Amino acid sequence: MYCLGQHKNTKEAPLDILRPHDLLWVDESLSLFHPQGLPEWVSCHWHPALPLVVRRDEDTLSNIPVGIRGSRRCQRAAAWIKQDAIVKVVTPESLIADIAALQRSPFAHYSPILTLIQLHRDLSAWRWGITGSCGYALATGIDVMHQDSDLDLVIFCPHPVLPSIYHSLSQRLQQFSCRVDVQIETPFGAFALNEWLRDGCAMLKTSRGPRLTDNPWHPLQETP
Repeated sequence: MYCLGQHKNTKEAPLDILRPHDLLWVDESLSLFHPQGLPEWVSCHWHPALPLVVRRDEDTLSNIPVGIRGSRRCQRAAAWIKQDAIVKVVTPESLIADIAALQRSPFAHYSPILTLIQLHRDLSAWRWGITGSCGYALATGIDVMHQDSDLDLVIFCPHPVLPSIYHSLSQRLQQFSCRVDVQIETPFGAFALNEWLRDGCAMLKTSRGPRLTDNPWHPLQETP
């Protein structure tokens, strides 16, 4: 998580804290930087009308780590932005908040969005949202998904949940023809639901890299 200071450029900021998977719009291309420079395709295929995605990395001098998405699947790049460059924030939760809007979406005929609409009631007890290509399409109106796209979801779980509840959720997700991938977000990182159910432990994604753990809700011990 990355704390946002008060800055006059923010037009839509539903949270005071930025989290991985949040989509950000910035004021200009020069807002992006990386110590080793950015790939050539960035200047050709990305512009400030397109969002960046918050990624996990060590915060440096209050800069925000972001990912850049190009026009091709292989075009992904890491970068940083200054806090005061942010002009708009869209969260995964906000993209699924209005079921009527999902049903009116130009992508409503795609299998991932049909699945998302059906899941809306099933997940009402959770705090959750949509990420990946489907989330990007809903946020931008750009058709970057197809009928066989996975549906990527994030569920926020600040406290441990009974295994039986996770198993019940997993069984429900397996009933759909669309593959549904779920990341469980804890205060210390995120893990894949299917990996946790299969192995009883998981590779927790953190700002300092992946860490194998059998308790994703417990602070990880630093290696000496």
